[in-house]
Amino acid sequence: MELTSLEAGQQIIFGGNQLATVSAELAANFVAGDRLVIVNNTGALRHVGSAEWDIATSAVGRAHEAFLQLGSVPDSAITAFYDSFANRLAHQETFALIKAANDLDVQSARGRGRSATRLVLDEEMRADMIEGLRLWRDAPSSRDQVVETVNHEGWTVEQRRAGLGVVGFVFEGRPNVFADACGVLRSGNTVVFRIGSDALGTARAIVEHALDPALAEAGLPPGAATLVNSAARSAGHAMFSDPRLALAVARGSGAAVGELGAVARQAGTPVSLHGTGGAWIVVSAKADPQRLAGAVEHSLDRKVCNTLNTVAVVESAAEELMPLILNAIDAAAETRGTNAKLHVVGGAEAVVGQARFEDVVSIDRAEGLVQEPQAQAIGSDQLGREWEWENSPEVTVVLVSSIGEAVEL
Repeated sequence: MELTSLEAGQQIIFGGNQLATVSAELAANFVAGDRLVIVNNTGALRHVGSAEWDIATSAVGRAHEAFLQLGSVPDSAITAFYDSFANRLAHQETFALIKAANDLDVQSARGRGRSATRLVLDEEMRADMIEGLRLWRDAPSSRDQVVETVNHEGWTVEQRRAGLGVVGFVFEGRPNVFADACGVLRSGNTVVFRIGSDALGTARAIVEHALDPALAEAGLPPGAATLVNSAARSAGHAMFSDPRLALAVARGSGAAVGELGAVARQAGTPVSLHGTGGAWIVVSAKADPQRLAGAVEHSLDRKVCNTLNTVAVVESAAEELMPLILNAIDAAAETRGTNAKLHVVGGAEAVVGQARFEDVVSIDRAEGLVQEPQAQAIGSDQLGREWEWENSPEVTVVLVSSIGEAVEL
């Protein structure tokens, strides 16, 4: 029996013995043809419109059909795809069309007070994408590779590598995800991805002017790399509900990523997730000062998943090494033409210095420049928080008694 409507206050069974209640807003918006996704570990009810469901499942279907055909495609065709994709991004006229779409995305995001740090497709990101695609081009294939052979009298058993199938990616608004995600083709998989709504215009332009033409030129099956062409978050829920995915990969904010992972697991799909917290550097008394300074400074060149978020310094080394760490953080901010922001866990105030708590400086956030103290105290319960900064690097500083305590934190 198909669900065609909902009523406010209606109770839905989930998890076998639990109930979720339909809100008035959900009941009012739900119409025949829509889908209801229940997140079993929380009871959250997610409304997926029929249009988003069709877009997502059609994209997965194209990728699944492409996977069935990919086994008969030679490695040379996959190599040619990476080469063609990279060359199209390197072609100035083609890239100009993509850049124009990206400029509109950036303008729209900033106009809505959204962070554009990861969204801007500048020359550095372009070069990284091209380099990444060429690395995949030159990487050896592992498709159908013999892993182990067991010989018996009169017969032999071989263990061979095989592709997983369709790999589904959900990313935040970073245009360079295309180069990252398309890497799975080298090992015989296909890919379907949904990118954050802020970068959707850029994604569409990359698909139209570079990705799809590269697939066609190389002779790869259509849909081998497929964009879920929807700005709605619910399209991600629809995509991860599809049991035809062999692996679900999600990157972004913790709560959203955790929920998507739960939806994929319900469909029987293994997951690879990134949540919140950011990267940590744990500093012992044995740390090499020069290497430490370089690691801190160059881990703050931009805001991505592995940006330095927390520095945990063993107390016995703090007096000697903290000035070096603070100078490196300042140097990273200076390179970006701005000031750094420190979040200091109680006990580390003295080694940070009172002046930073008193100095009010310009911090460049998504909403624009704001005037704030350069350092502020936070509780230890905030150590799991990832600072989603725009242009001013933000770092948590905490002192620990030992490496063991840092690992526990």
